[in-house]
Amino acid sequence: MKGNIRKIFYSVQDYLVICLGTLLYGFGFNGFILSNEIVTGGLSGISALIFFGTSIPVSVSYFLINIVLLAFAFRVLGYKFIVKTIFGVVALSISLSLFEWLLGGVPIIRNEPFMCILIGGGICGTGLGLIFAANGSTGGTDIIAAIINKHKNISMGMGLMLFDVVIISSSYLLFHDVEKIVFGFVEMGVNSFVLDRVINANRQSVQFLIFSQKYDEITERIISDLGRGCTLLDGTGGYSQKPTKVVVLLAKKSESVAIFRLIKEIDSQAFISQSIVRGVYGEGFDQIKT
Repeated sequence: MKGNIRKIFYSVQDYLVICLGTLLYGFGFNGFILSNEIVTGGLSGISALIFFGTSIPVSVSYFLINIVLLAFAFRVLGYKFIVKTIFGVVALSISLSLFEWLLGGVPIIRNEPFMCILIGGGICGTGLGLIFAANGSTGGTDIIAAIINKHKNISMGMGLMLFDVVIISSSYLLFHDVEKIVFGFVEMGVNSFVLDRVINANRQSVQFLIFSQKYDEITERIISDLGRGCTLLDGTGGYSQKPTKVVVLLAKKSESVAIFRLIKEIDSQAFISQSIVRGVYGEGFDQIKT
């Protein structure tokens, strides 16, 4: 019963964080970037290009394009990802529409486009980072970046950057203004930097030493739920002199929260040591370099 309550609590917590992230992104995008006629990266950048070319609201084109992309995401990333992605897409579409209405396309800071780009990029990057940290997505090129991150050891910020370059450069076809392209690249850099900081250095790895009488159940759940292998070591209690098992687990730092949640659900009295490791090489981590 307690385990089910914890799962519900964590799910609600994740969805609230996703809501906060989408609100931050909607505010930063409309108040500082779109209102200065700057095209940023991602699907929001594509939607901005459509808006400047046809006057179709960003929130409308963003939502419609995502309907197609979500079908592809379901096959590749699975049920859990797609549910939160649908929620993220709907929440962000509402957020974009809300701030389109509240701000009316007027920049919050007038006649300071560079300052707006720095502030807007920071706010949008924070919003995206919160969404990714809650295992969510806002759809669009985030889906492609998440796929790359799942199969290749590339951070989400780097994955998004590859698509942003093409999208931002395309704005020249509308404005014929190199300065706007430069502003777009500045926003991209700030956004990606903040995004990677918020999701806690996704490529960094951690090592867990788990001491619990329920080591067999913890091991089974780590393998089945997280898809991670682990090792059981034989040990002896220094005080009790009784034999014990120690679970050794290596994982990405971004998986730490899920691991703690899993262990707490099984054995809230477990003793856990977590440490940062500088390099982990092999399957599921970095490739061995020679």
